[in-house]
Amino acid sequence: MSLSFIDMVNILLKQKPELSAEQIRDLVDEKKRKVGAGYLTDQGALFLVAADLGISFENVPKAQSGLKDLYVGAKDVTVTGRIMNIYPAFKFTKKDTNEQSSTRTIVIFDKDARVKVKLWDKQVGVPDEMGLHSGDLVKVVKGYVRAGLDGKPILNLGSYSTLEVVKDDSQQIPAVDSLAITIDDVQETQDSAVITGTVNANPRINDFVNQRGEASKSLQLQVSNEPGTRTLRAVIWNIDESRVPKVFKTGAKVKLVGVRVKQGNPQFGNGDFELHGDEGTILEFSGSQEDVDVMPLRIISVGEETGRGSFLCLAADRAGRALSLTIDNSLATAGTLEPGSMVECIPSRIFGNSVTLSKEDSYLRVTDDDPSFPNLSKFESKIRDIVATNEPSPVIVEAIVLQAPDTADVNLKSGETVTVTSTLLGDDTGEIRLVGWRAQSNAVNKLSVGDRLRVIGATAGAGREGRPELTLRSYSSITHLG
Repeated sequence: MSLSFIDMVNILLKQKPELSAEQIRDLVDEKKRKVGAGYLTDQGALFLVAADLGISFENVPKAQSGLKDLYVGAKDVTVTGRIMNIYPAFKFTKKDTNEQSSTRTIVIFDKDARVKVKLWDKQVGVPDEMGLHSGDLVKVVKGYVRAGLDGKPILNLGSYSTLEVVKDDSQQIPAVDSLAITIDDVQETQDSAVITGTVNANPRINDFVNQRGEASKSLQLQVSNEPGTRTLRAVIWNIDESRVPKVFKTGAKVKLVGVRVKQGNPQFGNGDFELHGDEGTILEFSGSQEDVDVMPLRIISVGEETGRGSFLCLAADRAGRALSLTIDNSLATAGTLEPGSMVECIPSRIFGNSVTLSKEDSYLRVTDDDPSFPNLSKFESKIRDIVATNEPSPVIVEAIVLQAPDTADVNLKSGETVTVTSTLLGDDTGEIRLVGWRAQSNAVNKLSVGDRLRVIGATAGAGREGRPELTLRSYSSITHLG
């Protein structure tokens, strides 16, 4: 007889489906109490429990235990799986003893299931010491299973447990890449998914406060299928910026390894599924690069302060592509740059059309004019020529204010109430609405009927009745012409 405890439990569960794993665990504990401590192991007690139930383990072939066979309460568990994700270590203080402790999570999978493995204290450094990576085949020896917050089994490594690298890759456990599905294949909620797609809008990194009350960052992007007919919102929480390529552009291919597929909230999008990752999620981008070249740019518009020690600008590259710049105040100030000036910079990050120049690793200087660069006239337009597009490009327009600004509070789907101010502009070719949301609402509200303006860097989109309207952005500016 060479059956393990978990094999025996699975045999009982198959022959007595009316019992649960927890009930069998209770029967084992009860048997040990009745017989007396020191006389029975868990496995010995299980033999007696099986006899009470009229079940014999004789002549039963040993079943191969896999991740799907894990149950809450199992001890001395030995299973094999392939690593999907390795999380960073997390330190915390125990409430009962006020002692410092640390933990770390690894996600492993086989052909049937995906399971979290928790490492504790002295075990936390093992993945680094062993040089483990996603895709490695490992064996967990003498682990124990507890329930996670969601009630699902989590395999834990205690002081007597070990983690071993498996050299023999004949376990019929699929490779990580073989688990990948496309955006079109996302049809249900699931954990630890591997999803491929295309970045179809400017990604961004946002600040937020995580559930532990710590300042953190999230990477937000839109990921679409190949033809662009389906797009899912993706958010990677607690992102370490060093793991994100310095440069990747709209249209780059992306693979997200270890994300949760959730049903989307219609208040924040179209209600389709959303992809949520965290600090353990692996991001693989094609068409990205780590080295950022020197970029010559022409400033189109100097916008507002962000309130975080930086200000915003709109600029154009040599090809005439409009770029949004976030510039740290230590590199330049809004007063030192003006529309039409040329700059040379080394950005710290380029996400699609968004360029960041930070204090730590960026460079910026004003240079002499370069006649080969597009000048501001490229973006100048008459009102009749302004067209609303799905990807609005910035325009420069000279016009007269025709109506007094009108301000209103608008309730968004998210429940947020924001201030919106609009007015009507006109030139010798037509009229168009100018709209300012939130902070830009104040700029529109200061306008008066008859003011002659030069609006720089507003974008055209569909407004009332589908007609084009101009929207001020944080990088837009308004100049009075007198």
